[in-house]
Amino acid sequence: MKLSIKKNILIEHLNYVIKGISNKNLIPILNCIKFELTSDGLYLLSTDNEIAIKTFISKNEIENIEEKGEIVISGRYIYDIIRKLPNEIIYIEELIDSKVKIYTSNSSFNLNCNNPSEFPQLDLEEHKKPIVVKQKVFKNVLQQTIFATSNQESRPVLTGLNLNINDKLVECTATDSYRLAKKMIELESKIDENINIIIPTKNLNEIMKLFSDDDENIQLHIFSNKIIFKFSTITFMSRLINGTYPDTKALIPTDFISKIKVKLSDFYDAIDRASLLTSESDKNTIKLESKNNLLIISSNIPEIGNVEEKISCEKENKEEIKIAFSSKYMLEALKSLECEEILLMFNGEIKPIILKNPESDDLIQLILPIRTY
Repeated sequence: MKLSIKKNILIEHLNYVIKGISNKNLIPILNCIKFELTSDGLYLLSTDNEIAIKTFISKNEIENIEEKGEIVISGRYIYDIIRKLPNEIIYIEELIDSKVKIYTSNSSFNLNCNNPSEFPQLDLEEHKKPIVVKQKVFKNVLQQTIFATSNQESRPVLTGLNLNINDKLVECTATDSYRLAKKMIELESKIDENINIIIPTKNLNEIMKLFSDDDENIQLHIFSNKIIFKFSTITFMSRLINGTYPDTKALIPTDFISKIKVKLSDFYDAIDRASLLTSESDKNTIKLESKNNLLIISSNIPEIGNVEEKISCEKENKEEIKIAFSSKYMLEALKSLECEEILLMFNGEIKPIILKNPESDDLIQLILPIRTY
């Protein structure tokens, strides 16, 4: 294998595949990046067995392809070397005795290579009928939900995002059993079969780093044990979590004894300030009380002090509410709502709090209260 390529092009694609390796992996080959040079261009591949990333550099973006071939190199070393080389043309040449030479006009590195046959065979097949969504839309879905997933491995199904697709409706649900985020979007065309899968949150966090904010489409190729995302020059594979996701529909009430509309920025800022006098040992507890057209938000740390915030609101009924909740959970839920005003809905001090945009039902946030009253 022998080629020359501009540094900025190579480092852009190495930035993608470096996310597919794990420095903690005890299997050395899984800490490597595979280079496959063909007459069409250069493929870069990485995997840690949970995710796999492949990207492609077209021959039009390569200065010169002198000799085709494939090599497998330590991911971290090749990434750091290319990153620190000057911004000029880089030459990569496979040598005898399983070595590769990386050089510019004034710098030269020799690295040991691994046997390409030891690199995992990645099955990145495509579905005949992939699901197509806008990249910007899917990124927004993830940002509005995955913060509510669990990090407790004792319940693996809750450590992922539940993707449920029926006809044209996509429901994305995340819960850690103390809160819940549900986002709904509609596809442009309906699908033939119902889909109900759980994608690990840690893998979704990695793919989000690869997304741009443009209107480019992303293809979802869904199989029984994996999902493949295709966009731009990138193919990203994630394993799925085995198990049955809990039915969360019954958790979201449809009737409420109290509905309160409030300006999101005022409510967020009041919660944010009140959270200064909360502690993790006390679950970051904040109290909320309604009195006529006022919301009173308070918290205290006995040995430090207390705080009280008042903001105006609109009530749809006369029922007053007293409730306590985690400020951390509330702030994270509020960040996901993209609206001027929010609707807070209650059924008493021990029933879930529901938050949503008054004008739309496509995003619902649920927070369980903390008993203090």
